[in-house]
Amino acid sequence: MRSEAKFLPSSRARCHTGTGGRDSFWKMPNRRFADGEVVMGRWPGSVLYYEVQVTSYDDVSHLYTVKYKDGTELALKESDIRSQSAFKHRKSQSSSSSPSRRSSSRSRSRSPGRPAKGRRRSSSQSREHKDDKKKTISDTSLAPLALKLSENNTRRYNGEPDSTERNDTSSIISEQKLKPDLEIERVLEQYSLRPRKEEKKKEEIYSEKKIFETKKVMEKASLKTIEKAPSKTKELEFGGRIGTFTLIFFLPATVLYLLLMCKQDDPSLMNFPPPLPALESLWEARVFGVFLLWFFLQALFYLLPIGKVVEGLPLSNGRKLQYRINGFYAFVLTAAAIGALLYFQFELHYLYDHFLQFAVSAAAFSMVLSIYLYIRSLKAPEEELAPGGNSGYFVYDFFTGHELNPRIGNFDLKYFCELRPGLIGWVVINLAMLLAEMKIHNQSMPSLSMILVNSFQLLYVVDALWNEEAVLTTMDITHDGFGFMLAFGDLVWVPFVYSLQAFYLVGHPIAISWPVAAAITILNSIGYYIFRSANSQKNSFRRNPADPKLAYLKSIPTATGKGLLVTGWWGFVRHPNYLGDIIMALAWSLPCGFNHILPYFYVIYFICLLVHREARDEHHCKQKYGLAWERYCQRVPYRIFPYIY
Repeated sequence: MRSEAKFLPSSRARCHTGTGGRDSFWKMPNRRFADGEVVMGRWPGSVLYYEVQVTSYDDVSHLYTVKYKDGTELALKESDIRSQSAFKHRKSQSSSSSPSRRSSSRSRSRSPGRPAKGRRRSSSQSREHKDDKKKTISDTSLAPLALKLSENNTRRYNGEPDSTERNDTSSIISEQKLKPDLEIERVLEQYSLRPRKEEKKKEEIYSEKKIFETKKVMEKASLKTIEKAPSKTKELEFGGRIGTFTLIFFLPATVLYLLLMCKQDDPSLMNFPPPLPALESLWEARVFGVFLLWFFLQALFYLLPIGKVVEGLPLSNGRKLQYRINGFYAFVLTAAAIGALLYFQFELHYLYDHFLQFAVSAAAFSMVLSIYLYIRSLKAPEEELAPGGNSGYFVYDFFTGHELNPRIGNFDLKYFCELRPGLIGWVVINLAMLLAEMKIHNQSMPSLSMILVNSFQLLYVVDALWNEEAVLTTMDITHDGFGFMLAFGDLVWVPFVYSLQAFYLVGHPIAISWPVAAAITILNSIGYYIFRSANSQKNSFRRNPADPKLAYLKSIPTATGKGLLVTGWWGFVRHPNYLGDIIMALAWSLPCGFNHILPYFYVIYFICLLVHREARDEHHCKQKYGLAWERYCQRVPYRIFPYIY
């Protein structure tokens, strides 16, 4: 899926020993295939060989990184690679039935079955020669049939099936499992031949008979065949080293700027820069203590033995991590704790009064956490490093995250921060803003605008926690490491920028009518329906493609064994969940009116974020699915916005 660069040490190792006072030198076996050489590579878990190009070789793991024609890159063992000459048909040396009738102009080179000139051939030698000739002709006849069978299966597994789309995915699995076996058995029964000594290795292509019995078995077989070698990140994102270094300072400055602008009586962009507060007013030990209390309270809820335990997607070494799904229970417990505080008349608008200090405390904590994550990642095994954060450049790896799934025991730091402290904290901040509005403006009820913002965003957070298991398939979990980008995003950006509309309404109340509120509610409902139904459709298809309830969906099979939906929401645009997200983001900003652009920062930023993420998705899917993805893009031309983009 990614472009990888292997570190290539010397192909020869020298070992010095002093046994018996003599030196002995040991040489590691040399590689058989050179970089750039076109060879035949076996697809993991099958007997099919495809034409591939060797891109690199690792002397430590003895694995070749090869690139298939559809762009897929895999690491293969040397035993799974054959030279192209091994697949060429062997031609008969003679063009006539009798050696004695050869033209004198032909080659005079001798074969084992041809005697020297002037020697008489015995009858037994003649019979042996004829038998060898028949055997050669029979083997030559068998080769095209077997190769034709392999070519047919190659087209099918590379996303080029006989039928472009299929409704019944179970039939695809049955066909993959049965048809190659039957054809191979028929060919071998028709030609009962014993292989020549020099072609014994070639017979391995036809000796294996289990091909993709089920999707699960296929994945296990693939993981056994592919042992991913340590790889370096070659393609740098976010502007590379300079871009990530800039973002480390630009992101906290952006949060500080937005919050300071919301505090102004006239939060116009023309009033830049806002007056900066004194540095000592940005920090308070008590506020930092409250933030730590909140963080560790959520960690305690995460450790409670409630909720089911599920497995994540397979890692590069084949291992699957376990995750406890109890985010919704943590939300309920948090709601009970907040209710108890309000019952005992705790002033929750304390959050509003010290909002800037809470943001600074969260930023400081995320920076300390990021430093800890990078230091511990230096001792992490190679197979546990993030594929996108292993560039070897300190700043880039620090920002994107060097380790993929840092854990303290069974406590997964990245998974915990993804949904708990920041996402649930977002709802608590919104509630604090609602109470602050009522107190500051002496209202017995919150404004209709504040109610809409709180309700829409509460629905979004509850939906994410209720469908917590779906986050295990996102890029944040499967691809991105846990570094400053996610730590700052989860703990600072989400709670303090996503709550910008509620924070804005406290100092700049907007009165809207009921018809306008109804129209905004309908818009948010449309966005939520697209977002939720598209995600549910995708998750249901991933869990069980053969579900009769999904029989109406059509898909394009891929070389990975998965299908790409080309009907339903995923046949409308390539990322319908992003479309729903953007519609909802607009609905969250509309209750703030049109006096200033500041409350619309979220929707503008979110469009930029999702367009960038969509570009990353496109790149990864192209590498993962190859030709099948190109056919999907032809079938579904629009990325996010239908008829626009």
